[in-house]
Amino acid sequence: MRQCGVLMPVSSLPGAGGIGCFGKQAYSFVDFLAQAGQQIWQILPLSPTGYGDSPYQSCSAFAGNPYFIDLETLAAEGLLTAADLTKQDWGRDPARVDYGKVYAARFPVLQKAYHAFMQQCAGMHGLAQYLPDDWYAFTLKNENWLNDYALYMAIKTCHNMQSWEQWPEPLKLRSPESLEAFSAEHTDEVNFWKFLQYEFDKQWTALKRYANQKGVQILGDMPIYAAADSSDAWSGGELFEQDPEGGFARVAGCPPDFFSATGQLWGNPVYNWEYHKQTGFAWWIQRMRHSLEWYDMVRIDHFRGFDTYWAIPAGSENAIHGTWEKGPGMELFHALEQAFGHRLPIIAEDLGELFDSVRELLRESGYPGMKVLQFGFDGGTEFLPYNFTRNSVVYPGTHDNTTLTDWWNNTASEKEKAFVRSYLRLQSDKGAVPALIDAALSSVSDTAIIPMMDWLGLGAQARLNTPGILGGNWSWRMEKGAASEEVAYTMRSRCSVYGRTQPPAEKPARKAAAKKKKKS
Repeated sequence: MRQCGVLMPVSSLPGAGGIGCFGKQAYSFVDFLAQAGQQIWQILPLSPTGYGDSPYQSCSAFAGNPYFIDLETLAAEGLLTAADLTKQDWGRDPARVDYGKVYAARFPVLQKAYHAFMQQCAGMHGLAQYLPDDWYAFTLKNENWLNDYALYMAIKTCHNMQSWEQWPEPLKLRSPESLEAFSAEHTDEVNFWKFLQYEFDKQWTALKRYANQKGVQILGDMPIYAAADSSDAWSGGELFEQDPEGGFARVAGCPPDFFSATGQLWGNPVYNWEYHKQTGFAWWIQRMRHSLEWYDMVRIDHFRGFDTYWAIPAGSENAIHGTWEKGPGMELFHALEQAFGHRLPIIAEDLGELFDSVRELLRESGYPGMKVLQFGFDGGTEFLPYNFTRNSVVYPGTHDNTTLTDWWNNTASEKEKAFVRSYLRLQSDKGAVPALIDAALSSVSDTAIIPMMDWLGLGAQARLNTPGILGGNWSWRMEKGAASEEVAYTMRSRCSVYGRTQPPAEKPARKAAAKKKKKS
């Protein structure tokens, strides 16, 4: 079945509070997607942001981002006042996320909501420890990650947000006596971090249910690696390659190539795949189960790492002295599908340098790979539509590319532009961006996903991420009202031409004129 969707991070939604969240604007955006005939909303990871404000360097592979909790919903629950929502400094520019301001302002407000929640419980039952049934249901269901995460965040908060590798030895090495003593002394702080996940889960579950009822499926992201400074790495032990002192033996990255003479040193701990095999890939089954509760479909980032991955000795200054190692291959995916009893709704991010063995893994898995049009006009012919297969997902560009408008106006070479003009038979350069979107929609790929900023024709200011650059990423926010009826009509019209959705009933202007005529 031919489908179409939109790439739009939750953080990029408009609204108050300094960052997009699960509030009214999110529900309005779902309505917009349904009106535009879109069946998929790709949102990128919902996990807390980490180093460089990146959701791909998160403090947890399981936790949700507290920034996405809608404060107006908390106010409606009696946990905040109207003043709590307005007196904070969320940043000056509503078109950008100021992560420093959001961090400084949001957590004190969330702390206030937590204390109000505990007081509500005390008022209802006389004792604060009598929490709602759904609290106990949530914490019990998620105890295999939630307890470690909440404890990790509580310790981290009490140590000025230092990495766990800098904590006192007993806490760093997870001495049972030390952890028990800390938990007893900081019960309130531990419960605060559980409360945030409880509220996140309630709000996200409601929003996802609403989207599904509107015919919109959620496509989420699963980063392949856990961050070095994360509850997963702190509590994971044998899940990762370790040195004799319990530190990381090797870390992940990319080897030197045309773009970098020293390669890319990501710093994520690499997995101890032998241990994962011995456990029947239990951690991965748990992670996938959690992801499929959040999302309808999962895009696995850096899929090639399951075939072969670049492992670099820990402490290296760059990625030069790494080695290619063999990943779990189909053994992992057989274990996952056996655990679930059905084929998994996975999209494989198969970009970058690929060996033949990576292509074979993708073929054997049967998962759709990704095709990126921007890569097709500089010699990467596998990214030109005449080489696509149906079992693929086509993008004009991903979250790591600049927007189509910026690419055409500022980034593409004259040789690439000449190829685009010839390939798409452009009559005018003004039509380049719509023609490139149409090239994606008209391709044979079963699924086409267009970034929202490309539908809006936005330039470099709307780029989500520039790999290798720390400042300014993940900060673009859509202008309020930009997702208009006219844009929805255009999207539905173009997608319907290529059999990806039903055509619109009528133009918004005609509809308004008809209503006016009827009143008269």
